[in-house]
Amino acid sequence: MPIWEPDKECMEAEQLQQLQLERLQATLNRVYRNVAFYQRCFKAIGFSPEVDLTDLRDLERLPFTTSKDISASYPYQMFAVPLREVVRIHSSSGTMTNPQVVGYTRQDLSVWSHLVARILTAGGVSRDDVIQITFAYGLMTGGLGIHYGAERIGASVLPTSVGRTDRQIKIMQDYRTTVLVSTPTYTLVMAERMEQLGVDRKTLSLKYCICAGEPWTAENRREIEERLFVKATDNYGVSEVMGPGVAGECLEQQGMHLQEDHFLMEIIDPGTGQVLPTGELGELVITTLSKEAFPVIRYRTGDLCRIIPEPCSCGRTLRRISRIQGRSDNVVIIKGVNIIPERVGDILEQIEGERPVYQLVATRHDYHDELEIWIEISPKLFFDKMREQRSLVDAIRYKVANIIGITPIIKLVEGGSLEREGDVVKLFVDRR
Repeated sequence: MPIWEPDKECMEAEQLQQLQLERLQATLNRVYRNVAFYQRCFKAIGFSPEVDLTDLRDLERLPFTTSKDISASYPYQMFAVPLREVVRIHSSSGTMTNPQVVGYTRQDLSVWSHLVARILTAGGVSRDDVIQITFAYGLMTGGLGIHYGAERIGASVLPTSVGRTDRQIKIMQDYRTTVLVSTPTYTLVMAERMEQLGVDRKTLSLKYCICAGEPWTAENRREIEERLFVKATDNYGVSEVMGPGVAGECLEQQGMHLQEDHFLMEIIDPGTGQVLPTGELGELVITTLSKEAFPVIRYRTGDLCRIIPEPCSCGRTLRRISRIQGRSDNVVIIKGVNIIPERVGDILEQIEGERPVYQLVATRHDYHDELEIWIEISPKLFFDKMREQRSLVDAIRYKVANIIGITPIIKLVEGGSLEREGDVVKLFVDRR
């Protein structure tokens, strides 16, 4: 089984730990000197990186970094290098008050492309492949992140981006795509559309599907593989940490290898913040070890998984994490976009001047995920004229879509009809 960087992906444990410690010391010194946020954090607990970091376990003394911390540092306050050294800027999706802005130096981009090349190679990609990328190209990291890693391998890249499913299928046929990069749900959308169009999947050149961007199940994988005649692998990325390439499955399909020479991982109890023993389910926390422009220390991803300690038969010694099994917070992921239900309420309040009673509902029709916002009618939201109701719904839809990047379906419902837990309306209901 090919390995992109065998000298790094197959390191002995002692060698890896020594490299991690050296890189961690350099990273902590860098943020202490150059990032005011971390200067304050370290000084508040009396921590000096040059004196107090002698072992990897010393990292546990430091406070966590959260998405709210990064959002509050908008746009460049978390950067550890001058802006003139930043050659790429991305920002994460979602409904935070401010976007979470991430910068990259030239060296960061070089490392990023190598790490993506690792996970693509692990998923079966080689220089002989034609890889079709259906992730968005823009401020989100997915499209460009995979793109440069595929080019690093030498594969032929089709940057088709999102949507226009019939066109995607036509390109897949005509350009003889061998690797599809997509979210699991959109992969199934394409499979369904092929059946409707009468496309014989056996005539396609597809061999592999690199899936990422949203949680999925073993049943989803099985359906993708059976309907498209491919081998599908799971992959994990976090925009605030780097983007795609943080972890990815090999063809053994037994968990995602995390690039431990560039990221330190911890699994914590979401409630107490205590580090859990290897193998227990908890929240994934990541510290970057090689990022120049935007290093983060003990970043709480909000994603629930566990560390798989057993060695993988592929030969890589980098430890694996399990499939993402949920969230430790109230973030909702729809079409690869992170949405905070309370933030949607803030948007609705801006439109109407008061916060309505509302509920986010995730639905799935023919493998298409949809976001619905149900709003209980109140005297202020009730109009006798249908035209005025339609104008209000259009205004809400436009405002929400403009901020979160997903166009929702708006439904006005009777007062008291939303699903509740006791007397409290549930802010999110998942009907997928």
